[in-house]
Amino acid sequence: MTFFRWPLFPLPVPKLNFSGIPNVVAAMRTTTLLTAGALLLAAAPTRTLAQSAAADAANSNGESPFVRLIRPDRPGQTITTNMLYPGQFQLETGLTSFDAGSSVGYAGRTAWGNTLRIGFFNHIELRATQQYLLSPVSRPVLGSEGRPTAFAGPAGFAPLNVGAKFLASTVQNARSQVVVLLDMNLGNGDASFGAKQLEPGGRVLVSQQLGQRFGLEGNFGFRQQGFKAEGTKQGRYLTTLALNGPLGPGTHLGFLAETYATWQRQQGWLPGLTSGLYYRPLPGLRFDVTAGHGLTPAAGGFNVGAGISARLGK
Repeated sequence: MTFFRWPLFPLPVPKLNFSGIPNVVAAMRTTTLLTAGALLLAAAPTRTLAQSAAADAANSNGESPFVRLIRPDRPGQTITTNMLYPGQFQLETGLTSFDAGSSVGYAGRTAWGNTLRIGFFNHIELRATQQYLLSPVSRPVLGSEGRPTAFAGPAGFAPLNVGAKFLASTVQNARSQVVVLLDMNLGNGDASFGAKQLEPGGRVLVSQQLGQRFGLEGNFGFRQQGFKAEGTKQGRYLTTLALNGPLGPGTHLGFLAETYATWQRQQGWLPGLTSGLYYRPLPGLRFDVTAGHGLTPAAGGFNVGAGISARLGK
């Protein structure tokens, strides 16, 4: 007896294509990672704010004179680790005359510098610095029948510098503190400033409080022209170390002593010193005078300046 086979007619067997499965799995994996990363980034500010509030509340160093009294980012090359709280504003202005061979600032010129600092949330400080170069007085030149020569260099408003400080250590205004500064020179300013372009830069700011009134602060920074790789070869490094504190038992009169050095591939190391005195009649108001000098002939001669800084808000 013969039984029929099933199926009676041969059916075509479809061919399954599994080549796209790895791509689908990879896409799902990427989507999952991106989603998880977005959730972590969204949760980070809340976690940071909560942790920062608890850490700041437990910090007993906030009333020390080194922290409580105004500490501007001028007049030397060192930018302080001091960060304003949300709602605080600080204006720093000063006039500086640079030697013709100065390795810092505007060589051979007198500049009026203004910095506005604004305290922001989540341990961030916003800042903007505007320099204004004064036109030098024209002087008669021999052979020109006593006629004053017209100045052909840059003058007026220099490119604006904008940036922000970010707290890198755990507690703001702790005895030891680390802050990251990211800034950029924009391509604006007076037309007399030629070849203007974006100049990104950054610094690592560190400080160590000594006792209740003195502090040691240092910077390590780098700036280049443009965002191309070859711009790093023309970039300039800066290192600083500064000591500041009061003179005598009070806190009104104080001093600044700073050493700094710049390095560029074509120029090498150019070290210098800065010293100054300041008078602080109020906790949020300070007047200062400074003088600096290069330590090598290539680093330039005397730079002198004076300025005022004022802080508003609590």
